[in-house]
Amino acid sequence: MTTFITPTFKRTAMRTAAILAFTAVAGCQSVNTTQGGAIGIDRTQRMSSLVPEAQLDQEAVKLYAQTLNDAKAKGQLNSNAAQSTRVRTISQRLIAQVGTFRPEATSWKWEVNVIDSKEVNAWCMPGGKIAVYTGLINSVKATDDELAAVIGHEIAHALREHARERASQQMATSVGLSVLSVVTGNQATSDLGGTLANVMFGLPNSRLHETEADRMGVELAARAGYDPRAAVTLWTKMGALSGGAAQPELLSTHPSAESRIADLKVASEKVLPLYQARK
Repeated sequence: MTTFITPTFKRTAMRTAAILAFTAVAGCQSVNTTQGGAIGIDRTQRMSSLVPEAQLDQEAVKLYAQTLNDAKAKGQLNSNAAQSTRVRTISQRLIAQVGTFRPEATSWKWEVNVIDSKEVNAWCMPGGKIAVYTGLINSVKATDDELAAVIGHEIAHALREHARERASQQMATSVGLSVLSVVTGNQATSDLGGTLANVMFGLPNSRLHETEADRMGVELAARAGYDPRAAVTLWTKMGALSGGAAQPELLSTHPSAESRIADLKVASEKVLPLYQARK
């Protein structure tokens, strides 16, 4: 007896195989990137096998180098020695405390640079690649305690691997498009480097990620000897800046609200004894 494979059966088989491949490749694993610390951040995260930590760190090194090279070519990299020294001094005190949440992060190849730009912004890429924009220093008139709040917040994003978590979601979507391409015949590709750039500079952080970074950031600041209550005054200043026509970059990706200020007040009071003991 001869069995005929109809076009419909063939398409169904291809679709099934593609979906099974997607499930196998894009499957997420439950991970605990950090310890809870005194502030108690203990959410279990989901990371896709499509976004290995080591590979994302490599992409971060390349993206960071490209960003610095672009700034250097424009004469905007560490142009003010005093500002660069100040930011690096604060950052190093914070970095010395990362072992509280993630012991192996103490051996990351941390880098800290200041970029001359009117943007009110700062960020930390996977693996500890930090940049602070002079707009944050000059426009907000941030104190050392307030700068520690910002930098600690950004370090917390890296410790919690929020970029990898978001990239996992983005890459899973990309693979979904690739599955669709098998079925429809259209082409779709995945680019981890492009995904990292998108989650770092394009997409806003989720409210959950922001809350985690806020809380961890104030604990890092307190342990480093900076007043954690400065996070409240900082975001109050940031909110005042947003009253103008141009919203600060930090607020475009880090939405501020009364509830956030209220949460920071609670978190900062919780870790205040750590600051007082250090002081």
